Amino acid sequence: MKLAEALIQRADIKVQIQQIVDRMKENVLIQEGDTPAEEVNELSAMYESMMETMEKLILKINRTNADTMLDDISLADAIAKRDCLKAKISAYRAVKEASLVKHSRYSISEIKYERTIDVTELQSKVDGYSRQYRELDTRIQERNWTTDLL
Repeated sequence: MKLAEALIQRADIKVQIQQIVDRMKENVLIQEGDTPAEEVNELSAMYESMMETMEKLILKINRTNADTMLDDISLADAIAKRDCLKAKISAYRAVKEASLVKHSRYSISEIKYERTIDVTELQSKVDGYSRQYRELDTRIQERNWTTDLL
């Protein structure tokens, strides 16, 4: 199995686990005299089994990411770098959006606001991080489809 296939399987299992949790929550309380649509104990057993499968899969994925190189760094380190780039993009976009909020000049207080940042420079920073993110993500995805799961 390729690493990318394991990642897809992990996502599917995560959805299934959430569905089981939702079903348990729906059946944990019933009106007096009624019977639950599903037995919570049976759902709990399914949940435990799915979580065991998920844990084994995650361990294999993590081991593979740690042992697989992407250029001069491990795939795990590349993923961490990609995640940090994503966080930077999100933060700077939020700051840029906050600087673009238009305040009413004709309110009771008539306070005038001024930007404390250069929006063009900030957008350039976001664009640079976005480019780095796309390039790194593409290399990670390529490696995922060519690497066998350990």
